[in-house]
Amino acid sequence: MKKAGILNRHLSGALAELGHGHGVLVCDAGMPIPDGPRVVDLAFRAGVPSFAEVLDGLLAELVVEGATAAEEVRTANPAATALLEGRFPDLAYVPHERLKEWSAGARLIVRTGEARPYANVLLRCGVFF
Repeated sequence: MKKAGILNRHLSGALAELGHGHGVLVCDAGMPIPDGPRVVDLAFRAGVPSFAEVLDGLLAELVVEGATAAEEVRTANPAATALLEGRFPDLAYVPHERLKEWSAGARLIVRTGEARPYANVLLRCGVFF
C-alpha cells in the first residue's frame, strides 16, 4: 500500500497516464459529467471531500501549465474564486456553458463532494522538466 500521496487507486492510476496538454476537470457534485472522459468520482456526501482538498491533493501530484474556470464563479462563489485565484495567478475565465463544452475534451474528470456553485476548474497538464 502507498505510504503517501493519493491513495485512491483509480485516481492515482489516472494521474499516472496523463501527459503534456491533457485536461483535468476538477468539479463540484452538480457539474454535468459528459460521456467520454475517464471519471473518478470522489463524492461521498455533500461537501466531502471538498473542492479545496481535492484540488490541493491534485496540485501536489501534477504539473499544471494553465487553468480555466467559469466566469460566473466570480459572483456566485467568492470563496471558490479566492481559492482559484490564489493557486492560479493567470487563471482564465470563460462562460460556464463553454467550460461544460470543453470538459468533454478533458482526459480526466475528478468529481468532488463540493456543494457550492461553480466550484469547477479545468487544468491543463504541463511537464516536470
